[in-house]
Amino acid sequence: MAAPVRTLCCSVLRHSSRQFSTTCGVQAGEKWRKEHGLSRSGTEYGPLTDLPDWSFADGRLAPPMKGQLRRKQEREVLARRIVMLNSEVERGMEAWSEKQEEAKRMEEHKKSLLLKPKGKLLMKKKSKS
Repeated sequence: MAAPVRTLCCSVLRHSSRQFSTTCGVQAGEKWRKEHGLSRSGTEYGPLTDLPDWSFADGRLAPPMKGQLRRKQEREVLARRIVMLNSEVERGMEAWSEKQEEAKRMEEHKKSLLLKPKGKLLMKKKSKS
């Protein structure tokens, strides 16, 4: 059922006198902001979005707005995830290094179990060193 509606819409747009663009518009100044270490757009973070819009005349801050509370909560969730992933990486690195040390100990243990030279071979080995 959806296919006929779609073709109808496309054919109407094709025959329309108005231009219709499906490309995404580039934000003005996006490249400059990225080069200077700022957000892609001026509304992602920064003083215009993070600070309150107004304050009381006696200097008290305004109560936080819904968007500010949402962004704060998103940042907290992101920070908790970063800490959790960082601890996972650290545990993985510790486990890997312990595994490497264990493999080294096993190799040394295997070498210690090998037959040792005796008699004339031992005397030749001592005289070379």
